[in-house]
Amino acid sequence: MPPERRGPGDPTEWLRRARSNLARAQADRDLPEVLYEDLCFDAQQAAEKSLKAVLVYHRVGFPKTHDINALLGLLRASGMDLPDELRQADALTGYAVDIRYPGLTEPVTREELEQAIELAKRVLHWAEALILGTAE
Repeated sequence: MPPERRGPGDPTEWLRRARSNLARAQADRDLPEVLYEDLCFDAQQAAEKSLKAVLVYHRVGFPKTHDINALLGLLRASGMDLPDELRQADALTGYAVDIRYPGLTEPVTREELEQAIELAKRVLHWAEALILGTAE
């Protein structure tokens, strides 16, 4: 039986969605039919949803956006002190839109995919530690 879904006002639901995106990015990378660009989109979505989880947790409103830097800016403006490693997550923004359409960007390399996954992991783990009190 699938877990009970919660509404958009619950930060744990955002984290659940972020974990799902990250799991897809990691699980499918060796399938020959799967494009690295699509997996990078999932990595971007994992980071985006993780940041939105923190914004929800702190009751900070946010627009519908895929811009990681804009979300980080909202967190900073709300008084949060962000680790330096999170600033690098803005590199994922480029995987949000154009990468999903044929011919608009160069193909993604395996190395770029692995970097995207690593960035998404860092953001998710930071968000989980803040919201759930977990640390690795």
